[in-house]
Amino acid sequence: MEPIFEIKTENQKDNYAKFEISPLISGYGHTLGVSLRRVLLSSLSGAAATSVKLSGVRHQFSTLKGMKEDVLDFLLNLKKVKFVYDGDEPVKVELSAKSAGEVKASDIKTPSGVEVANGELVLAHLSKGAKLEAEIMVEKGVGYSPAEGRKTDKLGEILLDASFSPVERINYRVTETRVGSVTDYDKLIFEIWTDGSLAPKDALVKGAQILSSYLKQIVSPQETKEDDLSGEKISSLGSVGKLSVEEIGLPTRVANALGKAGFDTVEKLSKAEDGQLTKVRNLGEKSLEIIDEALQKKGVKRSA
Repeated sequence: MEPIFEIKTENQKDNYAKFEISPLISGYGHTLGVSLRRVLLSSLSGAAATSVKLSGVRHQFSTLKGMKEDVLDFLLNLKKVKFVYDGDEPVKVELSAKSAGEVKASDIKTPSGVEVANGELVLAHLSKGAKLEAEIMVEKGVGYSPAEGRKTDKLGEILLDASFSPVERINYRVTETRVGSVTDYDKLIFEIWTDGSLAPKDALVKGAQILSSYLKQIVSPQETKEDDLSGEKISSLGSVGKLSVEEIGLPTRVANALGKAGFDTVEKLSKAEDGQLTKVRNLGEKSLEIIDEALQKKGVKRSA
């Protein structure tokens, strides 16, 4: 018997919504409530700042001249910024403030495809003549990523704890409802609070889609490979392949040209042919020799 029930939005305001799902066969209110709650709190992807470089600052325990907050307080505020971003690769956003007064999240300059959801968040207070300049890396992820679990070799880059989940709180309860003369049906009342980067209704739908995909694998199993189970393709270059072109000793001019052309990692660069690289602006035959020499030092040979 196919389930037939309705989903009504009973209350919706800002980043909150209450849904009523009924009528459900007795017992299915808690079955759906528990399952959806777990998925929404743990499995929805979001975007967050994962690292930052502050001009004139070497570490998080510094102070910045003219800024009321110390650097540590600024970083705590920065971690509260909610980004809307659906790309797969890390993206850089910038903050440049030179006027006295409040510095808000809305002052962050974002490229196309990236938005700040809570622009009214105050990040810092500057006095007259002070300036705050920062390069912030934003990434898409799931769950919580502690800074201790990541590494960086870039001087002055401060890693941040990142909470990616767009759902802040879930509440559900089950009451009885009737259909005709039958009185033991369930009504699931489901409340969702989000951080503003995702609407509550969209969160509910995405959670149901994730749960459905797992159940579908039970009903119609698909053959899986080792690469699928790991969650990502295993590169034959190992950790070397993940190095950025700035980290292998290339001249700044060459590294910048490669990055702008999309060859920003050793793995991507190793697959680039001569014809592709010679089309990159500011790169010539001499640059190819420099690139190949830098790759060889890492034990990597580029495609001919």
